[in-house]
Amino acid sequence: MNIVLIGGSGFVGTRLLELLRNEPEKYTCRNVDLLPSHFFNDVTAIGDVRKEEDMDRELKGADLVVLLAAQHRDDVSPVSLYYDTNVKGMEVTLKAMEKNGVRRLIFFSSVAVYGLNKVNPDESHPIDPFNHYGKSKWEAEEVLRKWYETHPDWNIDIVRPTVIFGERNRGNVYNLLKQISSGKFLMVGKGENKKSMAYVGNIVAFVKYMIDNVTEGYNVFNYVDKPDNDMNLLVATVSKVLNKHIPSTHFPYWLGMAGGYGFDLLAKITGRKLAISSVRVKKFCATTQFDATKAHGSGFKAPYSIEEGLRRTLEFEFVHPRTDDILFISE
Repeated sequence: MNIVLIGGSGFVGTRLLELLRNEPEKYTCRNVDLLPSHFFNDVTAIGDVRKEEDMDRELKGADLVVLLAAQHRDDVSPVSLYYDTNVKGMEVTLKAMEKNGVRRLIFFSSVAVYGLNKVNPDESHPIDPFNHYGKSKWEAEEVLRKWYETHPDWNIDIVRPTVIFGERNRGNVYNLLKQISSGKFLMVGKGENKKSMAYVGNIVAFVKYMIDNVTEGYNVFNYVDKPDNDMNLLVATVSKVLNKHIPSTHFPYWLGMAGGYGFDLLAKITGRKLAISSVRVKKFCATTQFDATKAHGSGFKAPYSIEEGLRRTLEFEFVHPRTDDILFISE
């Protein structure tokens, strides 16, 4: 099977390429990205998902496309970039697939389409995105849905992952783990809000499962590793893995949000992108719990437990000496 990843130089794409290339007798992989790949440059071509000529050229000979390319940070400016990449990129990709006779697509959307503080939404839950990232991902899904109406012989699989963490990733989960492990962690709120997370080793294994087994129709899957930890339990897990006492001071929500707005003002004055903002405080205190019964009931078996994923990440980042400085920056 000839598989083309679009946007595969990043965190998830790198791990997916690593997994698929372990079975060269089954898969031939190529990657198209704006940036070179740290580990798989031999199969990487520089290309822009927004440019028709690039996609027309790079999708030749493909049997299946995995679309990972996205603008996903909280602070992308101008906001039109979300829609240029996430929506227009989808439109360009579909047209290039049709030109090249490719009829299978796996698209990485996001649980951000549901919005904040929803009660364990499954795939049928009403859509209510609260930011431009979530809105643009939902618009991209709508492009796909309408496309499938006129292309019913295609196989379109959409995965909506929760926040993904793992070795080498520099995003919100890493920042949280680093702060907890430092012993200087400030808990905003009671710490009872639950956080759905996904270990990168499991999400790429699920994509491989879809490649091999979910080969017909239009399918949507949430992906979350269960069980969900609340913030207090997450702190306890970090303490256990690192074998250190980690004190946590609880601050009321209103005080945390006041601090977030203060950092918003400072960022506006200085023109700098800061690690703390009102949006990130709001996301930290939100319950981000999602139902993944459909994915885990499909026959897929996650190779790692959530605790093992956390352990592998913590040991790689904070216990064992690093041998290189290769990192992946994300949310």
